[in-house]
Amino acid sequence: MVGVLLVAVLLVLNRDRLKRLLIVNSFFDQKNIVDNFQDVDDIFPHSELQASHQALALPVRLGFDFPDRFSHGGTKYQTQKFLKDTQTEGLLVIQSDTIVHEEYRLGLEPSERHISWSMSKSFIGTLIGVAVEQGKLSLEDKVETLLPDFVGTGYEGVTVRDLLGMRSGVLFDEDYGDFNSDINRFGRAFALGTSYREFAQSLQNEVSPGSRCHYVSIDTQMLSYMLTKSMGASLTELMQQYIWDPMGMEHKAGWILDDTGYELALGGLLATLRDFAKLGLLYKNEGLLNGHQIVSKEWIRTATSRHKSQPASEYHQMGYGYQWWIPGSDTGDYMMIGIYDQFVYVNPAKDLIIAKLSADYNFKENGPAIRARHISFFQEVARQTASHM
Repeated sequence: MVGVLLVAVLLVLNRDRLKRLLIVNSFFDQKNIVDNFQDVDDIFPHSELQASHQALALPVRLGFDFPDRFSHGGTKYQTQKFLKDTQTEGLLVIQSDTIVHEEYRLGLEPSERHISWSMSKSFIGTLIGVAVEQGKLSLEDKVETLLPDFVGTGYEGVTVRDLLGMRSGVLFDEDYGDFNSDINRFGRAFALGTSYREFAQSLQNEVSPGSRCHYVSIDTQMLSYMLTKSMGASLTELMQQYIWDPMGMEHKAGWILDDTGYELALGGLLATLRDFAKLGLLYKNEGLLNGHQIVSKEWIRTATSRHKSQPASEYHQMGYGYQWWIPGSDTGDYMMIGIYDQFVYVNPAKDLIIAKLSADYNFKENGPAIRARHISFFQEVARQTASHM
């Protein structure tokens, strides 16, 4: 009888955690994924970012024409079928700082917050640029100098520069299709509200820091810990002060939180399609937006340039800058990318930004191929777009 009562008490005490775990276990199922991606703020605890008091409303001149088809790997794809098949929820095109195409599908509203997944990494990289340029943080600062609780972990000896370029040397498997991979193990910890910091402390070193580029999402989480420690404020507060207010973000946003109240920096930003796209606009405009120089031209150029070797994994065959992907064309384009087909594509030579939010349930089985098709699609759009520069 005592055992039954104990189980009952534990179930009551952990009811919210168990509910979250059950939701996450079917989070990406075809029947749930659209609603979940649009309603994350109803499922998980989160912080709040307020819309800017000086919101930047871009001019609108609709009428942009997409190519009817595009090619990838010798195969022709019909654009509208591709957009439908990849469960496109929002698609926005900005050219010459003007919105020339904007559409919403599958119930997404213009003012509705959507999960960013790893697109949030580019926001963290931008805040690191702010901290470095203010002298609060150095690219050569080591993790344990600011965070002594990481002595003896896989992150000891890793610098800010290493983390920005995914060169921590930490052992980590980012295969979303493998139930037992590190990223899916983290996903289950995330579902239960487990401290993101404790999870990061559990990781071990595999190779010397700085010796290779290997995509490790927890590297971005580590950047956020160094950022908040050096700046003396929460990630939400820093985003509000240095990104959301000065850039003129039009809508409320937020960050998913763990049970300690810390933000999921590696992929937990909740925002609207327009506000995601504005970070691409900031970078295209060399760090200047809404009358504010958020970061320097030099930071923008470094952040969006290839650094040393390509990533090690076949899953990511692009170059990597400071929390931005470099597709590999000769046009100087770069991208924010999140799982399940979240993108902000920037092509400065064409004065072009394309933002896409999706809920592509096929991603887990065929993610790399689908991602590669998106890149071909964006680059074909850019090729057929006349520059207004």
